[in-house]
Amino acid sequence: MALMPKRVKYRKSQRGTMKGNATRGNYVAFGDYGLQALETSWISAKIIEAGRVAATHFLHREGKVYVRIFPHMPVSAKPLETRMGKGKGEPESWVARVRPGQVCFEVGGVNEDMAKQALLRVAYKMPIKCRFIKRRHSL
Repeated sequence: MALMPKRVKYRKSQRGTMKGNATRGNYVAFGDYGLQALETSWISAKIIEAGRVAATHFLHREGKVYVRIFPHMPVSAKPLETRMGKGKGEPESWVARVRPGQVCFEVGGVNEDMAKQALLRVAYKMPIKCRFIKRRHSL
């Protein structure tokens, strides 16, 4: 089942613009290794689920996969072969707004080589460039 919010204040939203880098969610917080976005994009709920499935399938229930992005934004679309006008289309899918620096997925409880391979499989599913990062341990 694809991710989507339980309730929203407004059913439809405007597209908006995504400028700048991520100021929050830009470091590894839960696991030991992470997958960090390097570009701006909308990432759909289907893509997020595909990445989660790819990582958990590769890890064979060793370790834990953390999904750090959630699709809050509805994307509306009008039916095919519909004339212009008559208002905005109905919400069709849900997307997460991702900016450069945002950590999308994290893996914990496995060694670095295993985590790198798992997150590489997730990166293949993403429509943007991503990089592998490690947790910064504080002393």
